[in-house]
Order: sequence, then C-alpha cells, then structure tokens
Amino acid sequence: MNTSEALAKIPAFSNLSKSEIQTVQSLMTPITIAAGDEFITEGAIGHEAFVILEGTAKVTRGGKDIATVGAGDVVGEMSTIGGIRRVATITAETELKAEALTSRELSALLDEVPALTRKIMVGLISRLAEIEPSLNP
Repeated sequence: MNTSEALAKIPAFSNLSKSEIQTVQSLMTPITIAAGDEFITEGAIGHEAFVILEGTAKVTRGGKDIATVGAGDVVGEMSTIGGIRRVATITAETELKAEALTSRELSALLDEVPALTRKIMVGLISRLAEIEPSLNP
C-alpha cells in the first residue's frame, strides 16, 4: 500500500478527495522511528505532529500508561497547532512508519484543506476531554 492509500484509510483523511490527499502527502515527511525511541516528550514544546502508518506506541502521562496508539492515529497535533507544551510522552513500542508535519506544514495544510480542519479540531476537542475529564459533563 502506498502512502496516499494509507492516508485515505485514516479517519481524519478518509473523506478527502484524491487531490486533497495529494496535498496532504506533499506537505509530509516520511520517517521511521525505532522501537524504544521516545519521539514526543511530556512538557516539551511541540514542533511537529505525526501520522502513524504502521506500528504501535505507548502514551504516558506523569509516568503512567494512558493509551496505545497505532496505524491511523495522529499524535502531537495539540502542541503543534497550539504552541503549547506536550501533554504526554509517546514511545515507540515497535518500529513505526510515520509521516511528520512541522507546525508550518500543519498550518498550511489546515489552510489548504478546509475539510480536514474540522476533523482535526473535533479530534483535538475529544482528546482534551480525555485529558481533562471536567470538560466532559
């Protein structure tokens, strides 16, 4: 499966047109993260978000396991979009194949593909409600 096909299967990108998927892909940088590597560190300022295409990673907050993420998940977007500190640490459990987006690339993507902007915002709100239960009545 090529990157465009993989992106089209990710919920955040699933309703995008082929040309929108190509725009997304043109802004991303493919990367491989080795098993055991911490690629997002709680408390650090975020400069890039990641779309995981293959593999799994452990999410911890305050040293406690809170989730496992894998293919189809977008991570790091909250601090990349908002310029805030990372709210969790993410460590690759297996080798990860991912696509990286810097804050500048992510901003350009949100400007160029409005259909994606709403999906990412809804995802951000859901993730904030998970982190801060008082936001979810």
